[in-house]
Amino acid sequence: MNKKLIYSTAIGLLVLAGAFLAACDSEFKQGTVVIDDPKYAPDTTYINPVFKPVLADPTVIRTGDGTFYAYGTEDTWDDGNHHTVAIVTSKDLVNWTYVADAFTSETKPKWGTANAGVWAPQITQGQDGRYYLYYSLSTWGDSNPGLGVAVSDSPAGPFEDLGKILRSNDAGINVGNSIDPFFTFTTRGSRKTYYMFWGSFQGIYAIQMENETTLKSGATPVQIANGLYEATYIYKHGDYYYFFGSMGSCCEGKDSQYRVKVARSTSITGPYLNENGQDIKTNGVEGKAFLTGDASLGFVGPGHNAEIFTDDRGRDFILYHAVDIVSGEGDGTLAPGSTATRRPLMLDEITWVDDWPVVNYGTPNEGKPSNTVKQSPYFESEQQ
Repeated sequence: MNKKLIYSTAIGLLVLAGAFLAACDSEFKQGTVVIDDPKYAPDTTYINPVFKPVLADPTVIRTGDGTFYAYGTEDTWDDGNHHTVAIVTSKDLVNWTYVADAFTSETKPKWGTANAGVWAPQITQGQDGRYYLYYSLSTWGDSNPGLGVAVSDSPAGPFEDLGKILRSNDAGINVGNSIDPFFTFTTRGSRKTYYMFWGSFQGIYAIQMENETTLKSGATPVQIANGLYEATYIYKHGDYYYFFGSMGSCCEGKDSQYRVKVARSTSITGPYLNENGQDIKTNGVEGKAFLTGDASLGFVGPGHNAEIFTDDRGRDFILYHAVDIVSGEGDGTLAPGSTATRRPLMLDEITWVDDWPVVNYGTPNEGKPSNTVKQSPYFESEQQ
């Protein structure tokens, strides 16, 4: 074979190889998994949503054996079954399986307004090892909603209702729209100080608690944020406590403008400041933009985020709900003729940039939900 033919053949092979690699790259960008690369093997990737049809206002806990349990607002799924705080479980934050409901029709809390729903739960494990499920008990437009707590020996339930913690019109409370509980505590040595944060579009408040179930005697509410927010989540990272709060309407289907803003403080009770140093307790002041929907991505109204978890490679992930405008009728509803908003469970990575959390940092979806193949969280327990 002469040199010219060898050269021409080589050029042809290089062109073919280049075309093949370009095609593969194009396919991968469109969501195809490269199965011969361990980093992108099928069991190490995910795409949103991670659980559907719906798990609105999620809260998540990881137990000692590495299992995750997630809980969501009372809802009727598109199979027609009604779930009073559905419980789903996972080993990796990606693959979720329905377990049970926290309450049955007989055990559902009934101490509030007639026909009130059980909304926006939050799960914690108490000092006694038992699992405490905080919840809102409210109707739409309820003049006197409240917060309650239930307990179980297992994160999978069943949960026994312990009753009311507080209601909007209680003496010494007087906080309008008392929903969306978030219980947490600080530690100094062996001493723990317990707090309940709550509120929805009429101010966010905090109050001290004696323990997991009881308000501290004589404690009064302290305002944390103005009336733009609901769905409080407090997260300690480095030198700061971070306030995550949702703004806008959660449940307007494809038109939802729900979104998450963040502020930070060196004290758990504030003041919480945005990136410009403004106190979010001041009327009209918004936190730093954190998570916003985008109809072109298929997800709008992301918010009411759950807890943040760090995987075994030091990557942080946050769970939240968003309105899915791709599935179902394309308008965010559960099923034809339904008026319920489809809000499935979502998962995305957080990067800390200049001591502020950023979703999907450095990607085309920065500050927005991901809608392409992403690398899953890594947990050693799942590799054994």
